[in-house]
Amino acid sequence: MLGPDGRRRCPWAAGHPLNLAYHDSEWGLPVHGEQALFERITLEAFQAGLSWLTILAKRPAFRAAFDGFVPEKVAAYTDADVLRLMADAGIVRNRAKIEATVRNARAVLALRGKGGLDRLIWSHRPAETPRPHTAAEVPTSTPGSKALARELRAHGFGFVGPTTSYALMEAIGMVDTHLVECHRRGSALHAAAPAGG
Repeated sequence: MLGPDGRRRCPWAAGHPLNLAYHDSEWGLPVHGEQALFERITLEAFQAGLSWLTILAKRPAFRAAFDGFVPEKVAAYTDADVLRLMADAGIVRNRAKIEATVRNARAVLALRGKGGLDRLIWSHRPAETPRPHTAAEVPTSTPGSKALARELRAHGFGFVGPTTSYALMEAIGMVDTHLVECHRRGSALHAAAPAGG
């Protein structure tokens, strides 16, 4: 899709400034670090069944409601916190997803003695990435995302099925599903290049 600035973008980036800004500045760039990855897992889980734009619009409220996605803080949540979150109109009020987020925070902490969340997720980076020319050619899950989902579930994570796991892989730059003609295609490779070559 050709934008008003003369740049070609993935079709989903059109139609709303939040989508365009996320597409151009964040989506598909490498994300590392326990807290950042916990946030992405949480947001992808809450997105299931909803539009990504809904989640983007509520992202600041999610960050405030979940203490900046600091795993230690979320892992310590009690039933009272779940009730507080269920009353928070700024986020998606889904009890199962809220409770899964608390369990996922505890799973993140438990992984620290097993290499950590970052290692677990990035160990599933595939050797090759898709080269889609149209949105229809972008997969919704792959053998790699199925394997990642299985391992996350084995460590106690919830709401991390193959489709959600693939969306995570796309968002954090493990695979590049920008369309071939998109001006952001390949940006993850450049961002991931080590300093000094």
